[in-house]
Amino acid sequence: MTTCVPRPTITVYCASARGLDPIFLQAARQFGEAIGHCGMNLIYGGGGIGLMGEVARGAQASGAHVTGIITEQFLTLEQGWDGCDELVVVDSMRERKRLLEERGEGFAILAGGLGTWEEFFETLVGRVIGRHAKPIGLLNTRGFADPLWNLVTHGVDHGFVRSAARDLLWMETEAHTLAQRMCTAIKSPANTPHDASAMLPMHGRGNSTNGEGVS
Repeated sequence: MTTCVPRPTITVYCASARGLDPIFLQAARQFGEAIGHCGMNLIYGGGGIGLMGEVARGAQASGAHVTGIITEQFLTLEQGWDGCDELVVVDSMRERKRLLEERGEGFAILAGGLGTWEEFFETLVGRVIGRHAKPIGLLNTRGFADPLWNLVTHGVDHGFVRSAARDLLWMETEAHTLAQRMCTAIKSPANTPHDASAMLPMHGRGNSTNGEGVS
């Protein structure tokens, strides 16, 4: 008797806008296709336009099961994609983000605006404080993710972010490279919660009450 092995599921955060450079749409489509080719399923924000729509269509075309999670308000604004294998409509953004985090086994962040950045930082903070132990990757298309990476590094340089927290992030320029890396990590048993004191800035060097700090 053959045992069916569940496909790992990745949550993707990205724009519902198209952006000015078509390279972003192309990268989103390629990442969606890479999700399916690597044997993963997709969970995303449920939109049918912009980068969201490209990721979803690319993933489904390459064999991935696509789950969209969207609010009633954004069902029209982001033109919820009726091609999803499962489209979950919720009442609030809080519920939407909760399900996107809970149901994904890893997180990929593509180009996007304020909403995507909010989701990125909330997911990263959740990893830092030990709320989850899921891998987080940035797809750096044409340098778009550089400012996010540099902002985190800026916090490290000034003692407000631990370098161990930055080390939780991956950044790749090629869609398939990031997808394969995420898939391998999701399947790895090494994804276990850590001691939050190793990640939180108040426990870092120079913040100890005895003056010795923690490396």
